Amino acid sequence: MRNFRHLLMTLTMLLLGATSFAQETILGKVVDGQDNLPLMAANVVVRGTADGTTTNDDGSFTLKTSKTSGDVIISFIGYETRVIPFTITPGQTFNVGEIKLMVDAEELDAVVIVGSGVIDMEEDRKTPVAVSKISYKEIQQKSGSQDFPEVMKNTPSVYVASQAGGFGDSKVYVRGFDQTNTAFLLNGQPINGMEDGNMYWSNWSGMTDVASSVQVQRGLGSSKLAISSVGGTVNIVTKATQLRQGGFAQSTVGNNNFMKNTVSYNTGMMENGWGFSALLTKWSGDGYNRGTYGEGQNYFVSVGYKANDRHLFNFLIFGAPQQHDQNFTKSISSYLTNGRKYNNNYGYYNGDYMTERRNYYHKPVANFNWDFNINDAMQLSTVLYASWGRGGGTGNWGSGRVRTADGHVDFDAISENNSALPGAIGSLSNGGYAIRNSVNNHAWYGVVSNFNHKLTDELSYNAGIDLRTYKGDHYRTINHFLGLNGWETTDNAQYPGGYIVTDAFSAKPWSSLFDNADDNQKVNYDYSERISYGGVFGQVEYATDNFSAYVQGAVSNQSHIRWDRFGYVEAEEESAKVNNTGFNIKGGASYVITPNHTVFVNAGHYSRQPYHDNIYLNFGNDVNPLTKNEKVTGFEAGYRFRSAYFDANLNLYSTQWKDRVTTTSDGDEATGDRVYFNNSGVVQLHKGVEIDFMAHPFTFLDVRGFGSFGDWTYDDNIYQRTFDQDQNLTEEEVIDVKGGKVGGGAQTTYGFGLVYKATQRLSVDVDWRNYDNLYSTAVVKDNIELPSYDVFDAGATYKINFTETSLSFRLNVNNLFGEVYMSEMTSARAVEDGDESYKGINTSNNVFFGNGTTWNFAMRFNF
Repeated sequence: MRNFRHLLMTLTMLLLGATSFAQETILGKVVDGQDNLPLMAANVVVRGTADGTTTNDDGSFTLKTSKTSGDVIISFIGYETRVIPFTITPGQTFNVGEIKLMVDAEELDAVVIVGSGVIDMEEDRKTPVAVSKISYKEIQQKSGSQDFPEVMKNTPSVYVASQAGGFGDSKVYVRGFDQTNTAFLLNGQPINGMEDGNMYWSNWSGMTDVASSVQVQRGLGSSKLAISSVGGTVNIVTKATQLRQGGFAQSTVGNNNFMKNTVSYNTGMMENGWGFSALLTKWSGDGYNRGTYGEGQNYFVSVGYKANDRHLFNFLIFGAPQQHDQNFTKSISSYLTNGRKYNNNYGYYNGDYMTERRNYYHKPVANFNWDFNINDAMQLSTVLYASWGRGGGTGNWGSGRVRTADGHVDFDAISENNSALPGAIGSLSNGGYAIRNSVNNHAWYGVVSNFNHKLTDELSYNAGIDLRTYKGDHYRTINHFLGLNGWETTDNAQYPGGYIVTDAFSAKPWSSLFDNADDNQKVNYDYSERISYGGVFGQVEYATDNFSAYVQGAVSNQSHIRWDRFGYVEAEEESAKVNNTGFNIKGGASYVITPNHTVFVNAGHYSRQPYHDNIYLNFGNDVNPLTKNEKVTGFEAGYRFRSAYFDANLNLYSTQWKDRVTTTSDGDEATGDRVYFNNSGVVQLHKGVEIDFMAHPFTFLDVRGFGSFGDWTYDDNIYQRTFDQDQNLTEEEVIDVKGGKVGGGAQTTYGFGLVYKATQRLSVDVDWRNYDNLYSTAVVKDNIELPSYDVFDAGATYKINFTETSLSFRLNVNNLFGEVYMSEMTSARAVEDGDESYKGINTSNNVFFGNGTTWNFAMRFNF
């Protein structure tokens, strides 16, 4: 705290001691290089400064700057950037003349004809935040066959784990907070799960195809919505209807039989104001680990209409139906015996491959955007959205699992045992066994509307509403009977005489859209919940050329109700309704000391409502008396340096989180079952320093680097409840964890990357990252630290430009040197006398080993 006070004093002295600078004037006009039409709202900045403006309706601009020489950078999304050198005699005006911008074919797919008034991008506010930006080009080049979160791995304080579990099973940690406590927004729409805040990236497998940009706002962020993100806010902006006619076709192949084909076409904005864009993808692959096969499709359709200069409309629908087989953490000793690709969730049935664990889901998302430019000072942006999730996951049901000598599931032996049961009817008490579906369906509707008003050149405000309603349905059915004629169910409270389940339901994403099970065809829990959310938010900002300050706040109410049709008789199936009110308030200020140097501070406090899954006890209707709002207090300070050839950012942060509820899990390897730990009253303190830079020492070389150094600890004891995989409470106790290290994400990360443009057609890039101070996800006082590790990724791009088309080739090699490392550990058993160890870790601990060397190669034709 003393160091923090010293920092604030230093910043204050810098603010008071800064001097003003004389202003010179640069004039010019920006037009389309093909048809010479003016480009309105093109960005014009002086390199290395905060001096900037945008072009007017006729493409003209007037730029004030304190510099007498340097470079003017002119950019417009979808066009190639121009750099114009200038030298000004003090007191005179410099006219750069008419500047023609040519279309950038690689960025063409990212161009939209609608605004983004409900999307909280960092540049929309002058007061800075700790932010990293990933461009469309980087997403397209480096994503390859990887999960979408992998595009964020070269940013400070971001850790991505668990891709070894299967396609779409990655987890993201930001500043040590898991993805349930980082807000993910898609075109301004919250997409974290309403029940538990989780992100299921397999539902968004098509994101790499449709994302035009990503902003990772760490910490307090710039989000104006009525949300309280702790780790940060990740804004994902998709393509919309595009300005120009064109498209592309791309084919990608990779390790382990990965194949992906994509085609996209857009009409461009036609003379009648309409435009249409579409994209289709089909992919499949065996997965890096054994038994992790996956396949799916992605579709994207966008229709835009520009009624006039004041009204823009856009409708889009996006979906990524998929299925993928899963691997879970296993003991180190199992991997040492069977290899790091070992997976015991599958086997063979009548000679054909069969898995016990498959995730399948289809989640179409639709939204309708309306941007209304009321006048030059006022704008209203509204998005209506909806999503319909259908699918779930498979697993074992019953106690009759049989394994082969090498540990895999012996489905043939299970089927033989099932057939020998009386009437071939299985039950939980007679040793029967089947594969079940855990179904998780939902319907989600919402609206976000934001009004912006510029009162003066310095003062502006915005205000808006955020409304959502969510209905989820959860139950279990039989997926495969494995030789049984049916399954006897006796524990449904609404069927005291019991019943025999005879219907089997598919575990495929398209089938799940239409599969509905009758109540007497469900073998385990059957409940629903309704979560309704209403919030208002607002922000006031005062900004001059050198100084800016803002205050931002939001208030929201969440209501919860639950219906349980399995554990309760009909008269008691509806729970009590629970309402919780939360709020957040944050503010900050920045000062431009010189055009190269900017400092800023931000602070905020959140009172965040608990998630639905933490409100009701033991997956029943009883309300948890220990549940209360979580309190989050955050401080951060930052420094930005901008110059012609070098940009750098330095951020310091401290976040205290009280009354947190966490859920972790571990696997019982002997049975293949999962154990879940629910922890109440968790207090965490996360402090750290982040730095990143981008350098352009030569026209043919770009260099970047980052580092983050955190200290994340538990600051109080917890109340822990333990559940088995069927949601039965097995244990409750108070555990001392104060001073223990928070696990999941590496507390120390740093990396370095470069792009070398060998020729006009060929470029080569490499990224190196180091991860250290990585601990188990177990919430314990004496946590276990995993060994540090390094990963190198490399890539190359070769592009051939024709008159109106282009052909490009891209090769990615990830983990180039085959580093062997553990990316995640879910238990924390120390090495004791007589225990076997691996790199200092007890081999009984359950881990994921990171993927070894992987590769993918893509060929893309732009037309």
